[in-house]
Amino acid sequence: MRAQTVPSGAGWRWIATGFVIFRRNPPMLAMLVVSYWLTVIFLNVLPIVGALAASMVIPGLSVGLMQAARNLERRQPIGLQTLYGGLKENTKTLLALGGLYLFCTLAILGASTVVDGGELLRYMLASNRVERAAVEDSDFTLAALVVMTLLVPVMMAYWFAPVLAAWHRLSLAKSLFFSFVACWMNWRAFLAYSVGLLLVAGVLPGLLLGLLLILFPGAQAFMTGIVIVPMALIVAPAIFASFYASYRDIFGISEIV
Repeated sequence: MRAQTVPSGAGWRWIATGFVIFRRNPPMLAMLVVSYWLTVIFLNVLPIVGALAASMVIPGLSVGLMQAARNLERRQPIGLQTLYGGLKENTKTLLALGGLYLFCTLAILGASTVVDGGELLRYMLASNRVERAAVEDSDFTLAALVVMTLLVPVMMAYWFAPVLAAWHRLSLAKSLFFSFVACWMNWRAFLAYSVGLLLVAGVLPGLLLGLLLILFPGAQAFMTGIVIVPMALIVAPAIFASFYASYRDIFGISEIV
């Protein structure tokens, strides 16, 4: 397994490539992303085991979306079978990745209780508005910084791990190791990529929504929908495709066909 070091500008290119791939078949890729979300939401509704089940299938579903992006890049057809087909590749390792990620996330949230006495954790685990209201006035800043700092290495280890496990048949430990090393080698590109994602998925939609609300102050719900729907059906699928672009750039082919 060999990862290439790419220039920092590659991070911006991944986002652009995501939109290029999305334009190959916008309705189908958008449908797969919505199906991904609905599957995770449905599993989370299940009592007790829902969160665990959702976490365990996310790596396989992510592989399915990566496969869809690869198929579109190669001008091959995609469908629902593409999304759920990812669950069949090295299934045991993918399930283990999902379970371990949930454990790491809960452990990190647990660590934040040392800083704020568990206020952030209680807020995130609150099941209704009443429970959230009881802690919403708390200061989560320091705890949030701790969580974000601890999550960075976890995200580095998991960024490529599902696709390395599925497409390269790596074990749990090796997929996490090579993913972490690849991200570490390309931290400049991922920093640029993070800034690009913040602009595309955060700053620009926020500015657009703010402008619309200024122009049409009495139509808040409608204007919010005008921004959210394109985000869900255009920007989100392109961002998922950009995940594949980062893998392809570092581990696979270098040019879109």
